[in-house]
Formats: sequence, C-alpha cells, structure tokens
Amino acid sequence: MRQTFLLILLVAGIPSATLGQAPASDAQTLRALLTEVRELRRDLRASLARIQVVQILLSRVQTQQAVVTRASDRLNDVRSKLADAQNHQKDVRTNLKRLEDALGAEQNPEQQKELRDRINLAKSELEESTYVEQYQSAEADADQQLRIEQDKLNALEAQLDDLAGDLDKTDEQRGPVAH
Repeated sequence: MRQTFLLILLVAGIPSATLGQAPASDAQTLRALLTEVRELRRDLRASLARIQVVQILLSRVQTQQAVVTRASDRLNDVRSKLADAQNHQKDVRTNLKRLEDALGAEQNPEQQKELRDRINLAKSELEESTYVEQYQSAEADADQQLRIEQDKLNALEAQLDDLAGDLDKTDEQRGPVAH
C-alpha cells in the first residue's frame, strides 16, 4: 500500500520543471521523507506509552488520596471519642471528689449511706472505664496508619514529579517543533 502510494506520488507529483533534475536527488528526498516518517512514528509510540504511564499513575494517586482521607477521618473520629471518654472520666472524678467532700461534712447516717453508695458507684465506674486506654491505643494505630498511607501518597506524587521532569527533559532534547 505504501509503495503504491509513493509510486503514485512520485509519478503524479513530479512537476514538469523538475524533470531535468537528477534521479539521485529524488531518491535522497524519498529516503529523507521515509526516515522522518519512521522517526515520527517512533516518537508517537513513545508519547503514547508515556501518556498511559501518566494516566495509570494519576489513577493510583487519586485512589491513594481517598485512602489517606479515610485514614484521616478515622483518626479524627478516634480522637473525638478519646476526648469524650477523657472528659467523662474527668467528670466522674470531679463528681467523686464532690461526693467525698459531702460525705465528710454530712452528719445524717442515712445521707452518709447514700453518699457512700454513690461514691462506690463512681469508683467502680472509674475502675471499669478501660475504654480511655482502648481509645488511646486506637488513636496510636490510626495515627500510624495515616502516616503509612501518607507516605505511600508522597511516593506516588514523587514518581509523578519524576515522570513530569523526564517528559520536560525529553521535550528539551527534541528541540523546537517545526511547523
């Protein structure tokens, strides 16, 4: 097909003014054109391959950004629950102190018994409240997971930056585009 096209181009495209030129220059021109077409094809294939790599890398970056967002949300949620649990423990301790002070000042035996019962209840609530430690552990785990996922995102972004730099260098090596 190419040979036919080139043959038609050669036969039909030779103006009458060029009939006097030597056939060697026509062959050189054709070789130069063929070389240029081959270089363009090679460059096009390389560009398409780079575009595919960039698209895949961008997709991975977007996916990793979503993972980082979920990890950050999880960390914020755990921190909120931890703060609530710590505030609750603080409230229970404050209430316990207030009850103990009231017990020391109370003279009525019935009121003293009720205050002792409430003090015992508050103390057992403090002893049983291991959820603060659980939230602290969950916070440490969530923080570590966020750092891991952020490091993965940073690595992908670095790859993307490197690829962009490589593309810029390739464009500079090719030189200006001829029109």
